[in-house]
Amino acid sequence: MRTANIIGEDVERLVTYVKDRGIAFDGKRILVTGGAGFLGSWLCDVLTRLGAYVICIDNFSSGLRQNIQGLLGLENFKFVEHDVSQPIFFEDKIDVVLHLSSRASPLEFSKFPIQIMKANTLGTWVALGIAKKHEARFIYASSSEIYGDPDPEHIPTPEVYWGNVNPLGVRSCYDEAKRAGETFVKAYEIQHGIDVRILRIFNTYGPRLRSGDLYGRVVSRFIDQALNNQPLTVFGEGTQTRSFTYISDTVEGILRVANASNAHGEVINIGNNREMQIIELAHMIIRLAHSESQIEFHPLPPDDPRRRCPDIGKAIRILDWQPRTSCEDGLTKTIEWFKQSSQQ
Repeated sequence: MRTANIIGEDVERLVTYVKDRGIAFDGKRILVTGGAGFLGSWLCDVLTRLGAYVICIDNFSSGLRQNIQGLLGLENFKFVEHDVSQPIFFEDKIDVVLHLSSRASPLEFSKFPIQIMKANTLGTWVALGIAKKHEARFIYASSSEIYGDPDPEHIPTPEVYWGNVNPLGVRSCYDEAKRAGETFVKAYEIQHGIDVRILRIFNTYGPRLRSGDLYGRVVSRFIDQALNNQPLTVFGEGTQTRSFTYISDTVEGILRVANASNAHGEVINIGNNREMQIIELAHMIIRLAHSESQIEFHPLPPDDPRRRCPDIGKAIRILDWQPRTSCEDGLTKTIEWFKQSSQQ
């Protein structure tokens, strides 16, 4: 199976699944900021297959042209290379704005803090302006990072939790910018009556997740290391937890909130309610990759959250959504994609 087939088969399964449940975008004009990125490119793939006309904005700061290469010849897809923190205008009607633009890897926070802040503040303001002009529905891809390091009594974490964030820490460019972005969104809802929805997305993984020292997140870093029989670098003792959601499940959650008639103004967690220790993830990837890698422990980065696990009761109630892919199945597909990618 070639890498394109791994993604293509997941896209086709998801398209069939959402169509069967009456989730429709046929004929809708949808703007996706950050559309060449990991999450954005999957959304562009699915939305074009669902019959939407997709306008993708990206400046390739972390997105990749190869992620959207297969869409460039489609009549219902348009790519605009642009930095969303700078104003841009569209004359033709837009029905939905999906604002996903932002670098998201913790390893980028100390290298590109200003760009990350601009994407989530100025970029959100620009995207909201487009939604206001076109009276479009606006979906903001926020993050579990806005919760910071939750107190144990707030695990699983509900949307009503205000967070425990260091505003001057190395992660603040992302978590505080996401919090400010949410405030922009609510301000436009209050003052202009825009139909807005905020999604707090927890760790998502899958094919197209970037790897390497600069862009690599924990799943892609571990897979790279395992496939090369290198030590897996675990920070601290690996007892910190995260909640890992396979990409097609996260995309489904975004599609559901963009389509829902009962989600106006809502803030909703999208994530896996299975809490996993990082050391468990490392051992699982070594096993699934049939790797000879060992574990190598490194000091914890500053402000590294101890636990992450969402309360997804609201997503279940409002969107009828919860993750459907097990970690073993999702990681198996992701490992195979990385393996094939390295051979191309």
